[in-house]
Amino acid sequence: MKRLLLFVLLLALVAGGYYYYRSLKQGPQGALVAAAAAVQTHDMATFEKYVDVSSVTSHLVDDISQQGSVLSSLVPGGSLMMGGAMRMLKPALAKAAHQEVQRYVETGSLEEAAAAAPKHVVNVSLTGLVGKVVSPDSQFKGIKYSREEGDNAFVGLEVSQPKYDTTMVVEVKLRRMGDHWQMTQITNGGELLRGVAQLEKKRLLKR
Repeated sequence: MKRLLLFVLLLALVAGGYYYYRSLKQGPQGALVAAAAAVQTHDMATFEKYVDVSSVTSHLVDDISQQGSVLSSLVPGGSLMMGGAMRMLKPALAKAAHQEVQRYVETGSLEEAAAAAPKHVVNVSLTGLVGKVVSPDSQFKGIKYSREEGDNAFVGLEVSQPKYDTTMVVEVKLRRMGDHWQMTQITNGGELLRGVAQLEKKRLLKR
C-alpha cells in the first residue's frame, strides 16, 4: 500500500524535507515536521497528535468517489466501481487505512502495513488512483505556500511527478489544537486527479 500511504499522509515526502525544515518549530509547518519526526521514531501517539488519520482518509474517500468521469479515464470501469462502492465502503476503507498507517508508523515497513489491511476491503483501484498523483519516484520539492485563516491553516506541498515532467502542489489543511496544529484534510484531491487525467490523455496522444 505504498502509494496510498504516500498520498494520504505524505510521509515520505514530508520526511524527505525534514532536516530542511527542522528550524520550523512553531506553526502549521512545524506540525508537519513533527509528524515526520514521529514516523522516524515510530511514535504513533505523537504522529496522531499532528495528523488526524481518520479525518484525512474520510475526506480523501469522499473526494475520489465524486470523480466519476475522471475515474473512468484512469481506471477501466472506475466510475461504476469506485463511485458507488467507495461510498458504501467508506467506513471500512477509513478503518483499513488507519490500520495500515498505524502499522507503518510503528514498524517502518510498507510490507507490514499492507499486511495489516483487512483483505475484504476493496482497495486496488484506490491505491492505483492515488499512485497516479504521487508515484514511488515522486520527490518532495518544498513548501509552496502557507497561510492561516483563524484556527485553520493551509499548506501547499510541492511534489515532483517525473512521469509527466512536472510538479504538483498537494494542499493540506490543518486546524489549531490549542498549543499545536493537526493535519485534517488534503483539500485538492479531486483537482489533482483531474489534472493527472488531463496529463495522461496528453501523454497518450503524443505516442
